[in-house]
Amino acid sequence: MTSQSAPRTLYDRLWDAHTVVRGEAGKDLIYIDRHLLHEVSTPQSFELLRDNALTVRRPVTQLAVPDHAVPTSERGGAIKGELARKQVALLEANCAEFGIEYLALEGERQGIVHVISPEQGFTMPGISLVCGDSHTATHGAFGALAFGIGASECGTVMATQTLWQARNRNLRVHYAGQLQPHVTTKDMILALIGTIGAGGGIGHAIEFTGEAVRAASMEARMTLCNMGIEAGSRVALVAPDETTFAWLKGRPRAPQGAMWDQAVAWWRTLRSDDDAVFDRTVEIDAAAIAPQVTFGTSPDQVMAVDGTVPAGPARALDYMGLEAGKPIAGIGIDYAFIGSCTNSRIEDLRAAAGVIRGRHVAEGVTAMVVPGSTVTKHQAEAEGLDKLFEAAGFAWHHAGCSLCVAMNGDFVPEGKRSISTSNRNFEGRQGAGARTHLASPAMVAAAAIAGHIVDVRKEFA
Repeated sequence: MTSQSAPRTLYDRLWDAHTVVRGEAGKDLIYIDRHLLHEVSTPQSFELLRDNALTVRRPVTQLAVPDHAVPTSERGGAIKGELARKQVALLEANCAEFGIEYLALEGERQGIVHVISPEQGFTMPGISLVCGDSHTATHGAFGALAFGIGASECGTVMATQTLWQARNRNLRVHYAGQLQPHVTTKDMILALIGTIGAGGGIGHAIEFTGEAVRAASMEARMTLCNMGIEAGSRVALVAPDETTFAWLKGRPRAPQGAMWDQAVAWWRTLRSDDDAVFDRTVEIDAAAIAPQVTFGTSPDQVMAVDGTVPAGPARALDYMGLEAGKPIAGIGIDYAFIGSCTNSRIEDLRAAAGVIRGRHVAEGVTAMVVPGSTVTKHQAEAEGLDKLFEAAGFAWHHAGCSLCVAMNGDFVPEGKRSISTSNRNFEGRQGAGARTHLASPAMVAAAAIAGHIVDVRKEFA
């Protein structure tokens, strides 16, 4: 534990505030404020409780929602897929048995776990938050100590409200300058991963700083932190500020009245000291970042859209059906997917809608939009975005993980090429043999209209 008077990073400040006791084996016992559950990662966790005759220590700190396996093309009635139907029913039954709040599939508050938690104000600055999902780093955008855990750890958190964890080192990623028009935080994080590699952040907690970060909206900051795990870091952070407070104010579970004022006063202290020492710093010129698109089968196999495919690993190029030295722009696509916990929030949908307005999806391209939550879906419909997408040839779906993980019946067929706003382009991620290019919502929308990968900046020149 660091001295309370010594300069500290935001991560150190959060860690110290949640350390119950320091262990002798290099791990600290961390108090966990909140736990998110979904249907895929928790069946074994509840069995752990039963096998050991344990109860949930603080049910009010737990929140469950089905999102990974749920169908998005239709909603209501029995789920057709047997496995998904059993998974969702089991989560609901487990939550009822152990007294955990469950957000029903047909309810207004359902959606992807990393979308609905901030939306409901369950995520707040300064808390520790875990979930059996690696993209829990998303919540660090609010200045929360948030990270993904395994199924047995989910059971431990439910039973004890604590976890033994190893403290990370501090990595500061500083984005100097401002972004070009049509360049987003999705491009910022892909550029970082391309720079330091998919394992570049292992053992570190990343804090994102700089002008481009401070200028980013909360939706954009969530995208940035969401993919911190793709850089190898379980924890990604942005210090809370006025943007954070304005976004959270009035959320259903956010503090109200005098409690809100007290909370904000404390949240303002959640920052790295000016003279805090980071173990490592990476500087990136934000103004030099072009729209990014992946060419391989790992998020760090990424390039500027106006470049040529580099001589990457032969296996990756062979899987993707690409040839080194050829421009990435102009590569034809079969599928376009806007969704996932990375880019399915209202701002993402507005950005894509801005590109497609008055245009139509190219012949032969299957395009779909999957909002991150039912709240987001209804908000988009109130703004007329659903009609705009449908008029352009996009399918408009219900909320869920969908094509990001291809667990719910939505998938890209073998050999077909997809451009996607999701976070992973691994072999088979969007379906067996599917070829996936990661990009921002605007880039995906522009490619859907053109029928091939394009530089969204030129579309608006």
